[in-house]
Amino acid sequence: MIHKTWEANETIKTIKCVHANAEKYKVDTMLSPGKTYEVKNETEEFYFVIDNSGRMGGFKKDYFEEL
Repeated sequence: MIHKTWEANETIKTIKCVHANAEKYKVDTMLSPGKTYEVKNETEEFYFVIDNSGRMGGFKKDYFEEL
């Protein structure tokens, strides 16, 4: 039931979105290039951040740069 408390997790680091040009999925409505996001969880391939919808979302690391 970890998904119920993800949004309240401690922030690991802050990252900046550099682009929202996805080949396969529609990402441009959930991420804004130039905006900073707080990382709540991280895996080898994905960052889990609170996106523009106000909900937790997992996005590939190539959309971001670390600050």
